[in-house]
Amino acid sequence: MMNRSFVTARASVLALAVSALVLPLSVHAQAAPEDTPQEATADSSGDIVVTGSRIRRDPLDNPSPVVTVDEASIAKTGLSSIVDVLQRIPASSGGLNSKFNNSGNFGNPPDGGGVGAGSAAIDLRYLGAKRTLVLVDGLRYVNGASASGIPGTVDLNSIPDVMIQRVEVLQSAASALYGSDAIGGVVNIITRSNQQGFRASAQYGQYLGDNDGDTQNYQLSWGGGNDQVHLDIGGFYTKQDPVRARDRAISQFPNPGQTSCTDPVGGCSGAAVNGRILFNPGNPSLPAGGAITVRNPPLNGRGVYDPTLVGGDFRAFTTADRFNFAPFNYFLTPNERYGGFMNARAEFSEAFNVRLKASWAHRNSQNQAAFLPLNVGPDSGNGNLLDTISIDVTNPYNPFGITLNSGTNGQPATYSLVGRRLVEAGQRTYNQEVDTLSVTGTIDGKFHLFGRPWYYDANAVFGFNDAHQLFTGNLNAARLAQALGPVSQCTGACVPFNIFGGLGSITPQMLAFVAFDEKSRSSQELQDYTFNVSGELFDLPGGPVGIAFGYEHRYQEGSFTPDPVIQAGLGADIPAQAARGSFDVDEVYGELRLPLIRDVPFLRLVELNGAVRYSDNSTYGGNTTLSGGALWKPVEDLLLRGQYAESFRAASIGELFGAQSRFDQTLNDPCTSAAGGLFQTNATVRANCIANGVPANGSYVEPQGGQISVLTGGNAALAPETAETWVFGAVYSPAWARAGMFSALSLEVNYYDIRVDGAIASIPAEVLLDRCAQTGDALSCAAVERTPAGFISAVNGVLLNTGGVRTRGVDATLNLRTRDTGAGTFGLSVSGNYLLKYEETVPATSGSTTTDYTGTERGSPDQAYPHFKGQATLDWDIGPVALAITGRYIDNVVENQGGNRLDSRLYGDVQFSFRPSWMGERFGLTLGVNNVFDSDPPPCISCSLNNYDPTTYDIPGRFGYVRLSYGF
Repeated sequence: MMNRSFVTARASVLALAVSALVLPLSVHAQAAPEDTPQEATADSSGDIVVTGSRIRRDPLDNPSPVVTVDEASIAKTGLSSIVDVLQRIPASSGGLNSKFNNSGNFGNPPDGGGVGAGSAAIDLRYLGAKRTLVLVDGLRYVNGASASGIPGTVDLNSIPDVMIQRVEVLQSAASALYGSDAIGGVVNIITRSNQQGFRASAQYGQYLGDNDGDTQNYQLSWGGGNDQVHLDIGGFYTKQDPVRARDRAISQFPNPGQTSCTDPVGGCSGAAVNGRILFNPGNPSLPAGGAITVRNPPLNGRGVYDPTLVGGDFRAFTTADRFNFAPFNYFLTPNERYGGFMNARAEFSEAFNVRLKASWAHRNSQNQAAFLPLNVGPDSGNGNLLDTISIDVTNPYNPFGITLNSGTNGQPATYSLVGRRLVEAGQRTYNQEVDTLSVTGTIDGKFHLFGRPWYYDANAVFGFNDAHQLFTGNLNAARLAQALGPVSQCTGACVPFNIFGGLGSITPQMLAFVAFDEKSRSSQELQDYTFNVSGELFDLPGGPVGIAFGYEHRYQEGSFTPDPVIQAGLGADIPAQAARGSFDVDEVYGELRLPLIRDVPFLRLVELNGAVRYSDNSTYGGNTTLSGGALWKPVEDLLLRGQYAESFRAASIGELFGAQSRFDQTLNDPCTSAAGGLFQTNATVRANCIANGVPANGSYVEPQGGQISVLTGGNAALAPETAETWVFGAVYSPAWARAGMFSALSLEVNYYDIRVDGAIASIPAEVLLDRCAQTGDALSCAAVERTPAGFISAVNGVLLNTGGVRTRGVDATLNLRTRDTGAGTFGLSVSGNYLLKYEETVPATSGSTTTDYTGTERGSPDQAYPHFKGQATLDWDIGPVALAITGRYIDNVVENQGGNRLDSRLYGDVQFSFRPSWMGERFGLTLGVNNVFDSDPPPCISCSLNNYDPTTYDIPGRFGYVRLSYGF
């Protein structure tokens, strides 16, 4: 039964929020940039629109916690991407960035969004980027795409950095104000709109000592006009060169600290350079017993290839024969971006203004993986034609004298699998080309009603994202089956394929027949129309009652079109199917501000506020969310606030309509008889595993930490996620300090508690495997599919409204700046997040399973949940010289799989700037080094690539940079 006090609280909030709908309301979607005249977005009192409220107000009385990252803060990082800057905020838990080297070689995550290769996203509160709403000047922006799916998130790499004036990060739920997705918070990017003259900068950097990861960043912008007409334009070019895994010590092998594929930790691939042939037990033609490999491959001894192989040319396959794929990956992916923006406004009168904004960005990016692991046979687990290939006795390269039968023609299978690393075809490369265009038109103005100022704005947003990906290094399974089949059927262009001969045995002619270039495409479209009004109704003892209301109509469409060969299920890499979908939504909202008391002892300000929003979505119907809060200033210098908010997230296009695909996840199978498995040591596990299809004789031996196929796919029946958030905070900004040596001093502390219900996700594969083995849970065991030999062919990871997420924590921020001390001015900015709890609950056949991730590293998908993260910047300015020192701290975590400890890390950044007065301080020279202590990331065993977590830690090495600027 629901708690009575909660029902009462919700009813009170609802009453307050509903009152906002029965009165006239308003809003302006764009906050006022700090370096522009406030008259553009403020009334005569100086009130402005701030992120977290639709009503104009004094920004010092913001009802919600907002962190502002301005141009000066961005410049102090030395980073060339806004997402890298935002992911350093302690409230951020990472997200996609260029440290992710994944384009589909691991497969597609279950959300239907694809791997997002080359894109970048921001994730607040560990709730996932899809639960963080990204706005540009208070308006929605088109979602990104990377030709591998239909993401439900904005690609921050698609927003030209040159147009960013500042970023306001709302660290609270805000669905009642902004609609779907605003569960973890809101990132509002404020664009440049009132610049005067030229500004330019050029920066170059690289990893010192390693001499790689070269990064160039060039920006040029101009603004001019008068009070009535103004134009801002700009362009940018950014290029980031790769860092290769082979050039960092931590990523030389699949596991940290590993020095050879023979190390007990395992991890190297069975798809070996010289092949791995695994026969079924009892096969009378088995020449050497167990798994075998070629004894003397052409390039390992004889030099000249002799295609005639007999039993004596094979030997037992050992761990030393496994393939080390780790050095062939990227640690930092190459990324090139360029584009531009335009902001124009024409003010015809106080009541009628026209604004036009346009931006375009182009991205070239690349990911890279080791040579294709070609696995064929009934236990290969591809889920397509490769699992059913039989290698005919007449194939001229088949030395065994029998057909290697896959068991699909009514005859018993005579072999399990053949694995071969396709070195002759070269490394797999994935090249993305992405274009993003956004155009926004606005009409706004001010009018008077009942003798009070009112504001209106009408906006139309059109956004389009188009992505193409070229993948080289794939094979056509149908042609491979023909080339391995009866030689009589290998006619025309067909060339018999030699899968047994070892390195060098596959000729260019063989490859020319079976290989193909895979071409895929995805696109997203946004049409968003909004109308907002705001104003004042009447006065209360604390001031005028503020009100806002508005309407929004939004249409979103997305599509993913894999290569026709892939759609036919004939690729040798990850399978995928085409997907397309769209939805539209109509919404109305209202917000009310009630300043009850002002300037009374111990009641310097008492204010109530509330908002409500109704959404009608074409995919699921109607939904209502509300929020309510209170502000109290017992004294002028201290603000106390509390807020309750309901929020929701509608399923994205990819989640609703994404077709079935596969994700190869690094997991431990508890049913293996290999070291680390429980089959031989735990009777309960053994019985449950046998019931799930593992051979009772213990012959199933699969090394721990291997890649297991997880089937993914959308679900059109998904309901929206819902969430409840409580935030309590205090802001202390003492006047006595500002009257003394400080020009600014403030301390802010906020406590948050977020609960997500009906979370859209698949039940984690590791949970399904463990529950099936440990408890025999029927729901979990049904999701685990095994081959007759016991190998996992797939784990069902189709999306569901699976359960819940609960997170609680505390944020704190301290900012101070001194006046001129005679030795210059000093500033200190400190921020931190203490995570009290993060846990996920998923259903079982009976009851549910709750996993507490607090203080752990999840691993594959990579995500650390440290108890504490913090950063501090100390800066000093004296005349033309400025120095900034930044420290970033990440608390230790323990891997959720295996218990390995990842020790805490402290990163240090140093920056020196010089602006000569004899040049009017218009020109500047900046030198900096990031990670000055040369701290390496802590080694992670369960992480998916390069043995570290790219959502949380920096790339190994010191990064040095130099920047020249004009006009900043």
